[in-house]
Amino acid sequence: MEYLGSRTVSIMKDRYESPLNSRYASAEMQELFSPDRKFRTWRKLWVALAEAEQELGLPITAEQIEELKNHLDDINYDTAAKEEAKVRHDVMAHVHAYGEQCPTAKGIIHLGATSCYVGDNTDLILMSDGLKLIRKQIVAVIARLADFADEYKSLPTLGFTHFQPAQLVTVGKRATLWIQELLLDLEDLDHLLSGLKLLGSKGTTGTQASFMSLFDQDHDKIKKLDEIIAAKMGFNGVYPVSGQTYSRKIDSRVLNILAGIAQSAAKFSNDIRLLQHMKEIEEPFESGQIGSSAMAYKRNPMRSERIASLARYVIADAQNAAMTSSAQWFERTLDDSANKRISVPEAFLATDAILRIYLNIAGGMVVYPKVIEKHINAELPFMATENIMMAATRAGGDRQELHERIRQHSMAAGARVKMDGLENDLLERIADDPLFNLSRDDLSSMLNASDYIGRCPEQVSEFLENYVKPIIDKEKGLFDVSDELKV
Repeated sequence: MEYLGSRTVSIMKDRYESPLNSRYASAEMQELFSPDRKFRTWRKLWVALAEAEQELGLPITAEQIEELKNHLDDINYDTAAKEEAKVRHDVMAHVHAYGEQCPTAKGIIHLGATSCYVGDNTDLILMSDGLKLIRKQIVAVIARLADFADEYKSLPTLGFTHFQPAQLVTVGKRATLWIQELLLDLEDLDHLLSGLKLLGSKGTTGTQASFMSLFDQDHDKIKKLDEIIAAKMGFNGVYPVSGQTYSRKIDSRVLNILAGIAQSAAKFSNDIRLLQHMKEIEEPFESGQIGSSAMAYKRNPMRSERIASLARYVIADAQNAAMTSSAQWFERTLDDSANKRISVPEAFLATDAILRIYLNIAGGMVVYPKVIEKHINAELPFMATENIMMAATRAGGDRQELHERIRQHSMAAGARVKMDGLENDLLERIADDPLFNLSRDDLSSMLNASDYIGRCPEQVSEFLENYVKPIIDKEKGLFDVSDELKV
């Protein structure tokens, strides 16, 4: 046994254990894709099928359904394992095990269905539940970033294009870029989730032929069967046509959503890693945390690096679903099964881990305004040259001559900084040049950083009020998500 955070788990030290379980993903997401959740969902689907068939006139008794319900959660795994070793078929093994517990209902379990009735419908249910959990986490991250953006909406900082100093922005404005990408992910997720349906009960090749026999060719009852099952399982419908399986295109669409979230998180983590290098913003760093085994002074951005690492995995994993979707033959092949039972759950577990780390960082970022100001002051004289030139022109100078002289002074000041490691002396050069006719006080008055941030504070306030606050207010109380990290 090993203690991990608030959970005690059993780890076999001589067996491979996925780090997604032992180190990264939440207990909630692990439980969602656990064997127990899967097999309990199978039994719920068998109960839903029996109830729907009874409602539509098949000779299934209330006692049989009650017996099935009484054994929804006490799954006899040993019996199922022994049967699967014999028949090499997981669904039939569990039909046998369920029937052993429910002798009265044994004959009507899985009536008219094929394996994909429980397997595929369960996959769709678990992905739906997984997306809802991911959605809660996205909104929680957005809420924390919104607080950060609002707090620092007016704090000037260097903007960067090509990672070269550019016009000033604010720390809060930069955070809105991170939020906006998550809003796009949320929009994509909501669109997919709103259209996600069940496979229903389609039979071996999607024709519902077995149900035609059960219901004496009554097409209306067969269509109603799907509607009833979907409603009982919390869905608003089923896919109208299918082969034996639901289209594996759906798995690809789901993993593309998760890959999009991973992209957004990785972009955030890269920005934080660069800012931490510049000592402007740091991710949380606990008092006892060790940054390096050799260099005791280091504060490495390990959380942001972990996001980048896991994001790379999710983005690559989306290709699994894409290739599986493209490789399906006719009504079904089985080359999807082994792949999707790994790739789909692990994409969810990894995305869950990414968002938990993201939430942790977003709630504990440390900003160093003095360092930010120092970096601004090193570059602001160059950015102020347009204003300086305009002021000198108003004082009687020739714009073209001033432009050339500023260019010369800027090149000389830049060389002094880059080649000699000295301070930027551009303003002194301009003040000493009679062509500009500007005093040091005149020039200093043009170096208020807040004069160079455009509408950043207003953009942040408007963005938060119009686009972020409505989502947070609507979801308030629904995104209480833990940001506790295991390691």
